[in-house]
Amino acid sequence: LCGQYSRDLGSFAQYQANQLKSKPDQLFETEGQTKPAVGFWAYWEQCIRLRDIIFHKIGEDWVFLALLGIIMALMSFTMDYVIEKCQEAKIWLFEELSFSLALQFVAWVTYSLMFILFATGFTHLVSPQAIGSGIPEMKTILRGVVLKEYLTFRTLVAKIVGLCSSLGSTLPLGKEGPFVHIASIVATLLGKLVGSFRGIYENESRRSEMLAAACAVGVACTFAAPIGGVLFSIEVTATFFAVRNYWRGFFSAVCGALIFRLLAFWFKDEETITALFKTTLRTEVPFDALELIIFAGIGVACGLGGSLFILLHRKIILFTRRHKRMSAFLQKNRFIYPGIIAILISTLTFPPGLGQYFAGQLTARRAINELFSNITWTTGQADDLEEEAILSHWNPPATNIYVTLLLYVIMTFWMGALSNTLPIPAGVFVPVFCCGAAFGRLVGESMSTWFPEGIRSGDVVRKIVPGGYAVVGAAALSGSVTRTISTSVIVFELTGQISHVLPAVVAVLIANAVAHFLQPSFYDSIIRLKRLPYLPDLINTKQDAWTVFVEDIMIKDISYITFVSTYYDLQELLTNSSFKSYPLVDTPESMILLGSIQRFELERLLWLHLSSNQTLLNDRKPSSHTLSPPPSPGRFRKTSSPSIVRKNSSAKLPQPIPRFVVTKVDETGTEFDGNLDEQDTIPAEPERKEMKQKLHHSL
Repeated sequence: LCGQYSRDLGSFAQYQANQLKSKPDQLFETEGQTKPAVGFWAYWEQCIRLRDIIFHKIGEDWVFLALLGIIMALMSFTMDYVIEKCQEAKIWLFEELSFSLALQFVAWVTYSLMFILFATGFTHLVSPQAIGSGIPEMKTILRGVVLKEYLTFRTLVAKIVGLCSSLGSTLPLGKEGPFVHIASIVATLLGKLVGSFRGIYENESRRSEMLAAACAVGVACTFAAPIGGVLFSIEVTATFFAVRNYWRGFFSAVCGALIFRLLAFWFKDEETITALFKTTLRTEVPFDALELIIFAGIGVACGLGGSLFILLHRKIILFTRRHKRMSAFLQKNRFIYPGIIAILISTLTFPPGLGQYFAGQLTARRAINELFSNITWTTGQADDLEEEAILSHWNPPATNIYVTLLLYVIMTFWMGALSNTLPIPAGVFVPVFCCGAAFGRLVGESMSTWFPEGIRSGDVVRKIVPGGYAVVGAAALSGSVTRTISTSVIVFELTGQISHVLPAVVAVLIANAVAHFLQPSFYDSIIRLKRLPYLPDLINTKQDAWTVFVEDIMIKDISYITFVSTYYDLQELLTNSSFKSYPLVDTPESMILLGSIQRFELERLLWLHLSSNQTLLNDRKPSSHTLSPPPSPGRFRKTSSPSIVRKNSSAKLPQPIPRFVVTKVDETGTEFDGNLDEQDTIPAEPERKEMKQKLHHSL
């Protein structure tokens, strides 16, 4: 197996030493040719030595993860800056054209239309694989399925540019899913292109570990939520999570979230490193025990709403597919469908029009900040200019707060589902997060109206905190759509407060339980719509699934071959079945599996031993109806006894190495025409004994 030495090791070493001693001048000349590096190359060699020392002491995995977190933090901060400036440019253009309502409408609609059309065209030309969220594809890849072109540089460019353009249009779209895909692409390219990390890319197991960590980094750099990011990546992308990836995911996610918030502190004039959506909710007795019933009701409603959102999204896609003519027309004219959707949503959100009744002028970031605010809108009292601006957005003169919040929930709900059918990079988390926050705020404001003094708990009466209801609603609806529990943790890291941890977890669990009985998760629904080669779980969570044994589902009546099978048995087997291979067992009584024989080998065997013209193989090549020998050896091989020699073998027959080589048994030379008659059948007993004696099976 390992070979053996052809000469003694000591004598070989002595021989090599004598060879070196015989040429001392050449040896010293070769050594003298190596000159020390100077200038830039000297510093370069020192950097290489330092890199080798770091990799040796720390490990290349941890350096890779830290570098991945830093790169993704820089990319996330840059993309957020570009997206924010694009959205602010739309608001600025709208305000500058205040002298003409018609120009405002044209600018409002055209701005979103151009961004959506650019994202559609650029993504289609550069890499169509960048369309959509990216989490379903990553879920499929982490299950072991290779999807070509999904982790390439072209897909990275299309994803970044397309995502910035689609989010800059102010349509209800999210960033989290596409950024998870971006982080996975960066991790793949980093391991593939950088020579120091090439071992990570070439090793399939380590590459999967780094992709799992990259998914956590994508969420962490989107919301500055490292803990929730790791948990979200585990729930969404992995069915069976390796514990060794836990530390890697946390380390890389913390590096990314830390750099992301530091960049905001350095370049956005923030006071310190704070949460992304900082809140000032009451921390001393934030809710009463009786309010847990209301929070549970929010969980039930969000579970139903999440299932309805997934169903609506799937029905829209199936509607376009079901009408073949319309689907072919839209595929041929790719800009018509995105253009119609962009014009429709922009028209409905136009602030002087219908948008004034559901805060259509607000971006997703501003809407979340205002929904989480720690003021009661129904009182109508503002303490500063910032609170007055909030009330002006959600309490317009023509309507009231309840109608505005209800319209915002309905419009954001169906517009978010419709926008996620566009052929552009887009996520679903932020639209459903805003919708859930608005629904929770609606319940909280209603509770504050019904109980203006608060709910009595013993001798203490504390007022309702509507912002806490918004936090719970956002976590519950986003958790039901994505089918995750970690959204409750992400909400706490987003707001910087953990006072509503219990009601949020309760609402998320109930919402997940309700949605689980009605619809699959949003990402599983996309996997089914795209027909991705995703491997589902074999065993469900039902109790009776654990009592099913292999013998209950296996096929027992099978076709097989034994050592005592006759040629007639082989003919009947091939005639009555169409399998490509057959199991080989010892005897019908013992049924000990010895191997398998392919069908074409059995057909060749019958032709060889039952054909009258045995010299055809020696004189010419097989005709078109004959079976060629197999190209490669198999695991099992039967060889003939050396004492048995064919009589008419003057010409040498090419010796292929098939999986099974069976010696000829009968020399009678009867012609075989593909069917066996009774007169052609060889007596059973003598042949069985002869075959058993002459067939030798070896591994």
